[in-house]
Amino acid sequence: MTTQTHTAIDKAKLTEQLLAAVESHNLEQIKDLFSHLVEEEIAEILESTPLKERQILWEAVESTRQGEILTHTNDEVTANLLGSLEAHEIVEITEDLETDDIADIAQSLDSSDQQTLLASLDEGDRNAVEMALTYPEDTAGGLMSTDLISVRADVSLDVVLRYLRTLGELPESTAELFVRDREGKFVGSLKLTVLLTHDEDTLVQTVLDSHIPGIRAFTPAKEVAHFFEKNDLLSAAVVNETNQILGRITIDDVVDIIREEAEHAQMASAGLDEDEDIFAPASRAAKRRTFWLGINLLTAIFASMVIGLFDASIEKIVALAILMPIIASMGGIAGTQTATIVIRALATGKLARSNSRSLLIKETTVGLFNGVIWAVLTGLAVLFWFSDVALSLIFASAMLINLLVAAFAGAMIPLILQRMKIDPALASGLMLTTVTDSLGFFVFLGLATIVLL
Repeated sequence: MTTQTHTAIDKAKLTEQLLAAVESHNLEQIKDLFSHLVEEEIAEILESTPLKERQILWEAVESTRQGEILTHTNDEVTANLLGSLEAHEIVEITEDLETDDIADIAQSLDSSDQQTLLASLDEGDRNAVEMALTYPEDTAGGLMSTDLISVRADVSLDVVLRYLRTLGELPESTAELFVRDREGKFVGSLKLTVLLTHDEDTLVQTVLDSHIPGIRAFTPAKEVAHFFEKNDLLSAAVVNETNQILGRITIDDVVDIIREEAEHAQMASAGLDEDEDIFAPASRAAKRRTFWLGINLLTAIFASMVIGLFDASIEKIVALAILMPIIASMGGIAGTQTATIVIRALATGKLARSNSRSLLIKETTVGLFNGVIWAVLTGLAVLFWFSDVALSLIFASAMLINLLVAAFAGAMIPLILQRMKIDPALASGLMLTTVTDSLGFFVFLGLATIVLL
C-alpha cells in the first residue's frame, strides 16, 4: 500500500470526495481513497466529519489500521468510535499496538471493556498497561512505553551484540539502549552508533552516556517536552523514585505533546477544550460553552455599570461616547500583548518566581513608553477632531493610564493564576478584558466629569 502525506488543501478535497462517496454509498471508492492516506491523516478526516458520515467511514477502514488511527484522534472522538465496537473487536484492533498506545485506548473504555482488553494481553503487556494506567495521562508515566531494551553496565559490547541478535528485532524508534546496574537502576544510555563503532571487548560502562538523567514517572508532560528540547533527545528513560527503569519516551510522543499544548493554548483562550469533538451534539457543546458565556456576561455588566455611573456626563458631552471605545480597545490590545508573552514564558519554563519581578518591571516600563507615545498622538488627534484642549488632555491622560495599567495587569494576571494552580491560558483573557475595559471607562469618564463638568 503506497501512502503519502497531503497538504491541508489536499485533505479538504479528500474529505469532500469521501463525503460524496458516502452519499453515493460507494464503499470501494472510500477504501481506495483511504489506501493512499497515512493513519494520522485518516484520524484528522474522521475528526472533521459529522457523526453519521464518520461512522460509515470508520466501518470502511481496515481493522488492521483502526487501532493505529485511534492513537491519533482526540479523546472525545476516540471514545465515540470505540463505542461502536464490540469488546472482541477492540481486542483485535489493539493486537499490534505498543503498550503505551494500548493504555491510551484503555483509558477511553468503560470498566467492563477495559477489563476484557487487559485480560486478552499476555502477562508482560498486561502488567505494562496496568502500570501505565496508574499514572495520569499527561505525565511521563502515562506517556511511556515499556517496549525497550536495557543492558547491564558491567558487560562487554560483544555480549550486547549477541543479545540483540537473539532478539531478532529492535523496538520501533530505537536509537539507544538503556543501561542499568546490578540492582536495575538507570545509569545511562548506550547509543547504537557507539555500539557498532567500538571494539567488541569494550565494557558498556566505559562508553555509556551518563549525562542525561532518567525522567521521573510523575513529571508533567509539558516538562518532558522541555527536557527533550533542552537536551536534543530522541528518546529518554522513565524511572521511578528509586531510579529503576520503568519505560521510555520517544520523540514522536514529544511531538504529540507539543501539538496538544499548542491546541490547548489556542482553544483555552476562548474557554474551549482542545479534545472537544467539533461535531459533538449541539446540546453538549452548548452546555460546555455556556459557563464562559455567563462569566463574560457578568464582566460585560460590570463594565456597563461603570459607564452607567457617568450617564449624565455622556448625555452632556456626546464626544465621550465616541471616544470611549478607543481607550478600551487600546488597553485590551496592550494587555493582551503582555499576557501572551508572560503565558508563553510560563509554558516554556522560562519564567519562574525568581525572575518574574524583572519581567513585571520590564513589561510595565514598555507600557509606560507606549502610553506616552500614544497619549501624545491620540491627544493631538482628539484636539484636531473636536478642537477642545481640555478634552484632548483628558483623553491623553486616560490613554496613558490605561496602557500602563494594562501592561501591568497583563503581566500580573497570568502570574497570579499560575500560583493559584489555574491555567493562565484559560482565564487570563477574560480577566484582562474586565480590567482594561472597566478601568479605561472609569478613568476617562471620571476625568471628564471632574474637569469638564
